[in-house]
Parts: sequence; C-alpha cells; structure tokens
Amino acid sequence: MIVTRIRQPMVPYMYIPQLWLLTVSNHGVIFQDLVHLDRDDPDQPLVTLPFGHASQEIVNLLLCGQAVPNVFDNNMDLGGVCMKGISTSVEVGFLTYFESLNLCHVGRNLKCPKWPIWVIGSDSHYSILFALDTSVQDETQIEDHESRIRQAFDAQDQSGGGGFISPEALQQILFDLKIDMPQDMLNNLCSSDIVIWNELWQALLQVDKTKGGLKDSAAVLGKRQFEVYHFNGIAKTVASSGDVTQQRPRLTKVRVSVPPKWTPDTALVEEYKAMRSDGTQGSAGSGALVPEPAQHAQLVDCIRTRWQRATCNWTGDAPSIV
Repeated sequence: MIVTRIRQPMVPYMYIPQLWLLTVSNHGVIFQDLVHLDRDDPDQPLVTLPFGHASQEIVNLLLCGQAVPNVFDNNMDLGGVCMKGISTSVEVGFLTYFESLNLCHVGRNLKCPKWPIWVIGSDSHYSILFALDTSVQDETQIEDHESRIRQAFDAQDQSGGGGFISPEALQQILFDLKIDMPQDMLNNLCSSDIVIWNELWQALLQVDKTKGGLKDSAAVLGKRQFEVYHFNGIAKTVASSGDVTQQRPRLTKVRVSVPPKWTPDTALVEEYKAMRSDGTQGSAGSGALVPEPAQHAQLVDCIRTRWQRATCNWTGDAPSIV
C-alpha cells in the first residue's frame, strides 16, 4: 500500500516524507529482528557503557553481514547450546590482541579475508592493518595443507576454541584427509581423553607429506618478507617543539619476516646465532650488514596470530593499537 501511494503521481508532496519515514521505520523493525536472531543473547547491549564501545556483534555485522557474537568459524554446539560464529568468507578481516592472550580464537574466515585488510581489536578501540600486495596471504603447498588440517580440527573442536578434540574426532580427521599416521604415533596421541592441537601438529611434522603429513625433506629454510601498514585514527603525539605538541593520527609501515611454519625452533635459534656472528664480523670491516633487531609492540602479538613466529621492524615510534 505504501509503494502504491508513492507511485501515484498525484500524491501530495507533503505525504512523501511521512511515507518514507514509515518505510524506514518498518525496515528498522525488521532489521532489528534479524539482528536479534543472529545474536546468542539478545538481552546484552550492542553498545557497552560507560565509554560506548561497540560489541563484537556490531563489528561482525559490519564485516560479514551477521550480528553473531563470536569470531571462530561456523557454529559450535556446547552441551546443546548453539554458539554462533562466522559462517562465510569476508572481504575485510579481523584480528584481535585478545587472541594473543588466549582469550579467544579467530577463525580462518576472519583471518584470511579476500583483501589484505584487517580490523585490529584491542581493549580500548579499533585500528586498521592493511597491505598493498595481496600476495602477503599466499601460502605454500604445505602451509595450505596445514590450514586444511586446522580447519578440520576446528570443525571437530567443541571446546569453544580451547584447541582440543576427542580421539574419535582425530580418527575421523585422519580418515577424511587421507593422513597415514604410524600406529604407535596415533596410539600415543590417543592415550588420553583429549587430543591437543599442538601435540597433533608436532606429530604431523614427523609424517612425510607423501603420507598426508607436514614433513617436507626438500623444504628450504627461507623466510617470507613483506610490508604491512598500520593506521590508528586516534591522535598521537608525533612531534614537540618547545611548549607546542603536535598530535595527529599515525600511519606506520611495518616490515614483517615470517619463517616457514614447519621450521624447527632449534633451526631458528641457530640461524639467529649465525646472523649475530656475521653481524659482529661485519662491524669489524667485512662489509656484512647487521640484521635489524626484532621490535615488539602489542600490534606484533596481533600479527603473530595471523603469521606465526613473525618478527617485525619499523622506523620511528612503535605502532600503537590503543
């Protein structure tokens, strides 16, 4: 009826704003109902007091079009209670400092968006991490296989992101992904009531890739290096001249170096020692370049939730996510 009246050419102009207001109001009610259906607990506020922080539902609504409260992939059944997560791929992703504190687990849907752009969550506000080259998300064949194993593991993980599954679920994963694990290794993993991801990952590093594992005898220790940019819209002090302090939003270029996921920690330690040795000799006149020391900030912890064991460097003030 509303549409019919708007289409009539003789409708007085004064009625049109009222009709549009009624239309928008109706859509608002429908939209609100849809948002409530997405949420686990509609009684919780979407904007929290006293500082007006947006809830995770609002962030997810903007990123994926659904006001779900969690950041893991798909839905999770916890004792008959359905916990709703991210069910689709997204164009802009999400990383959070809270994952580095083991307070949550961000799924692959949010970690690997279509474009290399991520909203960064902290305990105060949101900032942006982005790259100019989409290849920062490229994975090797082994890394892609590991990602599929982790996805299968997360699909069986009913602990709310705790990182463990049942021995029966492990058997199903090995069958589905055609992983031929030695029986003694399998018995060791299934010796308790739960299978932890880190233990499974370490075991798969000993299984050759021809048998579905992650061991690649031909792999060469080589780091991926790329640049990302971090933008914090909150004004920060950038320069001081006498009594005058300049403040403005800060854009920081961050250089990232990522070793292959399957590289043993001992190999990284030996490589670091070798670089330190070369750097010392270089300072004595050999001309060798001293490698840049790794720098740390809370943003680095966020980056490592996406690229494990990444080291970062930047010029000037450290990037701030607060």
